[in-house]
Amino acid sequence: MTTTFDRERVRGSAETLKEKRLELSALAIPPGRGWDPQRDAMAAVLATQPGGITEVIAKLDSIQVILDELPPSPSANRVAAFNELYNRITRRVDTAIRTGVNQPDFLELLDVQFAKRYFAALDLWNQDDEATPDVWEVLFKRGHDMKMSRLTAAMLGVNAHINHDLSLALIGTWNELGAPTDDTIHPDYLLVNQIFYEEIPPLRRGFSTRWQLEIDEFVGPLDDWTQRMLVTVTRAHAWDQGRHLWALRNDAEDFEEARRAMDRAASLVAEFAIVGDRVVNTAGSGVTRLWHAFRRVVGRHPKVSA
Repeated sequence: MTTTFDRERVRGSAETLKEKRLELSALAIPPGRGWDPQRDAMAAVLATQPGGITEVIAKLDSIQVILDELPPSPSANRVAAFNELYNRITRRVDTAIRTGVNQPDFLELLDVQFAKRYFAALDLWNQDDEATPDVWEVLFKRGHDMKMSRLTAAMLGVNAHINHDLSLALIGTWNELGAPTDDTIHPDYLLVNQIFYEEIPPLRRGFSTRWQLEIDEFVGPLDDWTQRMLVTVTRAHAWDQGRHLWALRNDAEDFEEARRAMDRAASLVAEFAIVGDRVVNTAGSGVTRLWHAFRRVVGRHPKVSA
């Protein structure tokens, strides 16, 4: 089957997506990329590439220490929220690899390739490199943004890692092992969905603001179901996107145009998520203040007995 690719149309779409994103937010990059005084420490951690999942976990541990020492206060940096979530998921994948999957070599290599995309984005940002993917920039430049909840920060990282990095990690894996010709590895790919299903709910509640926790309690299991569906859909899309990109792998320019469009689309989704976070938390704070004010007023007046 011949794959057609309209380079100019894709390039135009990417530019339009960027314009729309900047309409939502043209937030400037903070001085020192927001990571002073830890930029040298970050560069040292990222100077080498992981050779296996154990080394991925070790790097995530080191990065967590660095991020937790950054402003605005210990353990409050918003990038740290995603790194914590990612570390926990990776440890679960490591356990799955050791306890039995169809193709452990595939799953470990995919995990390493996946992590390399995140580490590469961190390194580009740390070096002041404009090649940092837009979708990661959306999160990285808000590391000090205390108005954004840790929950939304973590979800921005998940969005970047799945909607941009995952299909590229599949390409890197298939370059080494060959593209799949049957369904033997796909169940291993889907196993990670189950890990997400189990880990996201407690992590989500741990990252939530008081208002978000109240919403979570009100809707009951609906949040969990919604996020299960989101993981299922986005990871399925990443697999399909990887297949499309695989067909472009021998044309570097077409491949980069397709990657850029994918990046710009994911970054627009991220900006919309931030807008939604602002609305929910602002409204939630307002409702909470009104409720407490109402209770204070009512408390001043004794009940009249019938």
